[in-house]
Amino acid sequence: MAQNLLKNPNGEEELEFWELTENGGSEWKVEELPGDCGYEFPNDEVTKYFATSFEPCLKKQDIDLLAEGYTQEKLDLQPTITVEDWYCGRTDCGCTYKITVCLLDENQEVLQEFKPDPVTLDPDTDDGCSWKQVSHTFSEYGPGLRFISFEHGGQDTKFWNGWFGVRVTGSSVTLGD
Repeated sequence: MAQNLLKNPNGEEELEFWELTENGGSEWKVEELPGDCGYEFPNDEVTKYFATSFEPCLKKQDIDLLAEGYTQEKLDLQPTITVEDWYCGRTDCGCTYKITVCLLDENQEVLQEFKPDPVTLDPDTDDGCSWKQVSHTFSEYGPGLRFISFEHGGQDTKFWNGWFGVRVTGSSVTLGD
């Protein structure tokens, strides 16, 4: 199993290691699964998640690949980089989810970016807001990779006080061969 380069991906250490780039509304909060009006998570080892509020909540980690022990030579061979994240809403309130992952060179210039359109979850449609996984694999991004920036979050769609926004957990960034 490849090493997850994100620290504290499931909130076991509250918000440690995460930079709160937007902390609106009632701010970020860590809750126990499944949570109020929540859904069971498909992996029993994950017991917590990060909850967002009624204004934008975004958090990020910047990964220094050289500090993580990768050599410039290895990175210049352009190993695949797989990003995964899990998100869900509540049964009583809609929400939006966003993710942006950037591969950066030594000057923090973007080599390649994964930034899908924001997803709006509506509890009144199809399977509502049960846990969904987003996954993306970077390849052929050119030499010079030194950092990875991972940012995600969102908010609720009804502007309710508290933590009715998107929930995120199970995040990972792994390097292949």
